[in-house]
Amino acid sequence: MRLRSGVFASSCLLVQALGVALFLRGFFPVPVRSLPRREARADPPAEPAPPGAGMVSNWTKIPPPLFKKVVVVLIDALRDDFVFGSKGKQFMPYTTQVVEKGTSYSFIAEAKPPTVTMPRIKALMTGSIPGFIDVVVNLNSPALLDDNLIWQAKTAGKRIIFYGDDTWVKLFPKHFVEYDGTTSFFVSDFTEVDDNVTRHLDRVLKREDWDLLILHYLGLDHIGHMTGPNSPLVGPKLREMDNIVKKIHISLLSKEEASLPNLLVVCGDHGMSETGSHGGSSEGEVRTPLLFISSAFEKRSGPLAQPEHVQQTDLASTLAIGLGLPISRNSVGNLILPVVGGKTMREQLRFVHLNGFQLSRLLQQNTLAYEKDPGYEHFKIAEKSHGNWIKLYLEGNNSEILLNLGKKVLKQYLEALKTLSSSLSKQVAQYDMYSMMVGTVIIMEVLLLLLLSVPKALSKRAEFEVPLSPPLFSLLFYLMCLLLCAVHVIVCTSAESLCYFCSMSWLTAVGVMMLISALMCGILSAIAKMFENSRPPPKNPTVSSSSWSEIDVLILAGTIGHVLSLGASSFIEEEHQTWYFLINTLCLVLCQELCRNYFLLKECDPQNSTNVKQNFDSIGETSEYKNIDIPAASNSKLGKATSSSEFVKGSDKWISVATPWIILICCRLLRSLNQTGVQWAHRPDFGHWLTSSEHKSELSFLAAVSLLMIFFLVQRRCSLVSKIAMALGLLGVYSYRAAIGNVIFPWQHGGRDISKGITEARFVYVFVLGIVFTGTKDLLKSQVISTDSSMKSTGLWEVYSGLVLLAALLFRPHNLPVLLFCLLIQTMMTKYIWRPLKFDAAQITIMHYWFGQAFFYFQGNSNGIATVDVSAGFVGLDSYVEIPAIFLTAFATYAGPLLWAIHLLCYLSSEVSRNPAAVGHGCFCYALMRSIPVAIYVVLVTGLRYHLFIWSVFSPKLLYEGVHVFITAAVCLFFTAMDQNHSYRVQD
Repeated sequence: MRLRSGVFASSCLLVQALGVALFLRGFFPVPVRSLPRREARADPPAEPAPPGAGMVSNWTKIPPPLFKKVVVVLIDALRDDFVFGSKGKQFMPYTTQVVEKGTSYSFIAEAKPPTVTMPRIKALMTGSIPGFIDVVVNLNSPALLDDNLIWQAKTAGKRIIFYGDDTWVKLFPKHFVEYDGTTSFFVSDFTEVDDNVTRHLDRVLKREDWDLLILHYLGLDHIGHMTGPNSPLVGPKLREMDNIVKKIHISLLSKEEASLPNLLVVCGDHGMSETGSHGGSSEGEVRTPLLFISSAFEKRSGPLAQPEHVQQTDLASTLAIGLGLPISRNSVGNLILPVVGGKTMREQLRFVHLNGFQLSRLLQQNTLAYEKDPGYEHFKIAEKSHGNWIKLYLEGNNSEILLNLGKKVLKQYLEALKTLSSSLSKQVAQYDMYSMMVGTVIIMEVLLLLLLSVPKALSKRAEFEVPLSPPLFSLLFYLMCLLLCAVHVIVCTSAESLCYFCSMSWLTAVGVMMLISALMCGILSAIAKMFENSRPPPKNPTVSSSSWSEIDVLILAGTIGHVLSLGASSFIEEEHQTWYFLINTLCLVLCQELCRNYFLLKECDPQNSTNVKQNFDSIGETSEYKNIDIPAASNSKLGKATSSSEFVKGSDKWISVATPWIILICCRLLRSLNQTGVQWAHRPDFGHWLTSSEHKSELSFLAAVSLLMIFFLVQRRCSLVSKIAMALGLLGVYSYRAAIGNVIFPWQHGGRDISKGITEARFVYVFVLGIVFTGTKDLLKSQVISTDSSMKSTGLWEVYSGLVLLAALLFRPHNLPVLLFCLLIQTMMTKYIWRPLKFDAAQITIMHYWFGQAFFYFQGNSNGIATVDVSAGFVGLDSYVEIPAIFLTAFATYAGPLLWAIHLLCYLSSEVSRNPAAVGHGCFCYALMRSIPVAIYVVLVTGLRYHLFIWSVFSPKLLYEGVHVFITAAVCLFFTAMDQNHSYRVQD
């Protein structure tokens, strides 16, 4: 079967995307699990049996509740310094007073990455460490089926009321006797989302028909996403939260009875980074305050010491003991002892024994050699000492010896709990190795097939014969299928743990096995053909004269160097430095190439020079008339025999030589705009300076100038209607940013009410859709009705212009210069570098890919989840709509690579008249450049799956790579659809 390069590359990338999806499903582990929830209310263990005959403890039940009512106030994105730092003293005076002088215990709870809301709620209520894949399902939270505090409370007859983030309602359906959920993803809402919670407070606090009240406030998190932790909006929001804490505390104190006190818990699910986002593992994201406030505690005296550090998972065990409930079976948390420190020694020992018994049983069910675990050994020693203490207690011994022995046993238990919890936390990574291996095989087979196809795919014809028929009907194919199916049966029948690939239907599994077999047979067939054609070719002086240029060496060295760097955590954290170095080096090599062509090559024959110059002028006039870029004259590097200096007139030569240096200056300016990565992300940058409230005028001026320049650079190849739409759309972008308070108009002097800007954003969306529709109409005409290349070029440019307008809307105002420099560099390289140097399609594609990767980081992105700008997904939406929100967030995140990819298509399509295979070459190279790093990284991550930084560094990068593969597959499909030259004629 004969295929074009683009079709073949797109097909390969789609298959590789399937392999990546299977690998991701296997890599992100299922957390440690105990018995199913329906079996989770077995009888609790009795106290350890005292040694000797005839002595039995009579305490076999769950201890009674320590508190009558419990109120949990969860303030989303509440950092520890918002309570314990200067902001707490300034904006949360009542809470600070209770912490320093009241009856309370204060802690800093450390959350495990990923620090996003849904996994954190799971950790708080189950005490387990959620899997990293919860980042993906965070937008659509399924019901939580694990044993958890909410289910235990409901089963015990506790009446639970909830108000706040509707993620709780999705996780715990039919668990609340009363609830009112608010969407957590509409980040433009700072006030209503909290008012909808507070409006129920006065009525609920007066009632007695509830035992557990949970309030989840979202406003602070939304402010962080939109304006960052240093925004002037943070202070008023903290003051609002302080008043709520005061109201609840006073109400609980007024209704306390002599029998049981009440408990108020104030906590955060995660913090926020210095940019206001979260998801990563920086100190600001993982450290949250945890306050226990109750009249049962002793009143503090003296200055507050540094709060003790605990794990966020400890809250589930502590609240279970406080409510008189069994500890969740899957919890890896420890009891926070000061909360029960006021009870008798026997009660305290009973509490820690229950916690230790639960942890040791969880360890037994997840570890074969559990008896050799240090935590299990310590627990058994403590349990034996506990039995000795009970013997003395039952004998009526009330001496100092009993108290000291009790403290010693308590210390032993705490040490055992700590060790057990650490052991269980390390075992959270239960990888589905079989699914990972199947996915890896598919990914590597696709990469090998692409590499073997390079000579044919990049030939002048850009098409080749794919040997499907012989392999698919060969004995080898069927033998491989049978062998793989046999392996599948053996693995799935002998697997002790759940395997995703084994849970698939047999028809699907056999289909995957056939796909793997077909790919392997195709690879073997391609290798066999290479050996058949390995005879020395006839001497051809033209072919033998081809050699590698400096650009080719740089491309190869850069690709290999970047791939190898992915094996080190530091290089992944600072990957932006790799891409900055590569594009800077590329600019220097381009400068060298330009100087060689203009100043070092000998001048050609004057007569020939005049003819070429006239030909260039005529081409320029034609291209100007058709609104297309002037393409390279040849797809082959052999065409560089003629000096490029003939093509450039007067000052253009000097502008061309200066272009790489101008690009270097632009890149240096962009680097100072957004600090990214990990090591220097905390340092102030120009973006922070611009977004501060004192410099709103400067930001407004920069945004206005950037939008004006963007219009100037984009409109030159648009139709008149699209030019008008673009101008109005960019004006709408500025109006939207002014409406939400990011920038100001020149005539705006006093304060102005901040709105959500929904009308202004939708105004821009209308023009985005209009421009894209106009371009699509021209593309359809060029594909179906006419073969006019100018119509196709104009259509592609208008689609590109529509995407530029969408990016301008979604980018934050201080990032608009990134979009401006993106367009400026593309324009200068097209006119002054790619045209005079006559690069082939493969080289131009790789340059586009490199710059696209660099601009991904120029936007302020990194390989951490925290830098994803979630607020971009809600521009113009008045409520949470899942599909548009996901699309807008993904587009805003990957805008840099996408815009460079579409610009590549615009450039190569304009080259088709002289190089019909340009688009096919570009599509193939783009697919290959994406396939190489993801294939190698999958192998590296498999080998490093037990690395210390696997969850904080390597896993987020794996998610980025996976999403990038899917996006690149869609881009290659668009390339293929635009490659309408179904047969390429080769001129001899």
